[in-house]
Amino acid sequence: MSYGQQGGPPSQWDPWKPHSQQPWDGGSDQTPDWAALAEASENRNKRRRMLFIGGGALATLAVGAAVAVAVVSAGDGNSASGKPSSDLPSSAGLPGQTAGAPSFAATSAPPPLDPKDFISSKAKDTAPLSAQILYPGTQLTMGAAVYKKGATDDTKSCSAVTKGGLPKILSDNACTGFMRVSYVKDGIAVTVGVAVFDTEAAAQKVKSGVNTKRDIVRSLSGKGVKDFCTSAVCRSTSNSYGRYAYFTITGFTGGRDMTTKDTAAFKAGDDLAEFTFRQIRRRGEAQASAAAGE
Repeated sequence: MSYGQQGGPPSQWDPWKPHSQQPWDGGSDQTPDWAALAEASENRNKRRRMLFIGGGALATLAVGAAVAVAVVSAGDGNSASGKPSSDLPSSAGLPGQTAGAPSFAATSAPPPLDPKDFISSKAKDTAPLSAQILYPGTQLTMGAAVYKKGATDDTKSCSAVTKGGLPKILSDNACTGFMRVSYVKDGIAVTVGVAVFDTEAAAQKVKSGVNTKRDIVRSLSGKGVKDFCTSAVCRSTSNSYGRYAYFTITGFTGGRDMTTKDTAAFKAGDDLAEFTFRQIRRRGEAQASAAAGE
């Protein structure tokens, strides 16, 4: 036999709802069914846990979807404007670049001064000049050879210190000065003569007009150098550099004739001619360097 409430379905008792009706046993002592109550409470707890778990899973899915959308958007090849990334402006067009910035033309150092220019004309070749300046010291070393320096001489009379047709050649080309110096080694003596002109063209003309067999410089003796090449056969050379024409005469202080077999004498004359060229060139280098530093 069942008991029910009149006027409606049997009411369900819920201890968590106020004013709900608690069922009672039809027994005389009306003691609650504690086992049934415990079972009902346990069922409610299970339902709540399931609700919490389900809600947490949905929240996790929602966050994961949001992150996925963000990652896909960031990795998309299209920008917000719908253009591909290749259409982005180049670095030259990015903000921060100054349009119309001034540009400067590349500069270069001026060409170095040519030393030869300074010994090619009187206007530029203004450094002090004398035989002692051009040939300093008391001896000259060229390779293994050491030559002792003898007398020096400076004159404005170019014809007085030359022989043959050289005096006329020098005069015709307006020689303004003549320097001489002598060196000696093992009985071999060399005199070098340097003629000075206002221009390089005059010096070159003298060089081309000289016959070294007869147009020669007079030998210079003194200060340890005995007379030489006054009557004997000697070797003569001529050359020019810049506004200078220079000559050598080489022979033996003993007075004997020089021959083609006297290689040491040939070498002595060549050494002094080479040294003269170097000294004239150094003169130009020194003046060019000084002008560059001004």
